[in-house]
Amino acid sequence: MSGIDKARRAVLAVAVGISVLTAILVLGAWRNDHLIGSDMGTATAEVLSAGSLRSAISFVTPDGVTHNPELGVLYPTGLTAGQRIAVEYSRADPDLVRVTGRDVRVALVPAASVIVVTWLIATPVLTYLRRRSAAAA
Repeated sequence: MSGIDKARRAVLAVAVGISVLTAILVLGAWRNDHLIGSDMGTATAEVLSAGSLRSAISFVTPDGVTHNPELGVLYPTGLTAGQRIAVEYSRADPDLVRVTGRDVRVALVPAASVIVVTWLIATPVLTYLRRRSAAAA
């Protein structure tokens, strides 16, 4: 197998890998939404720290227990520290919590964008490598 063929396989493997991992992330978000929706509790939470990928919150469930989910809240975009927000959580696992009104649909555009950009980069590279391979043969 030539170096060009190895390069083509590597580019293809990376592009497929990124696409599959992105799809798995979306499926994970869907699963989390399903778990929350199947046994949902609601509460008002305070945003302790805010970031685009992770925001820490604190909320109290009706049994009086305060929860600070270790992984933060799902779909944290646009939150600010000190803000009070409505959240939905899984009563079976109160650390699984999302901002009310947000669900997996929030993740679809970014995920699709990652896949599209991956293939917009990979396709010309694969085409170039195929042409080089054909010219060398």
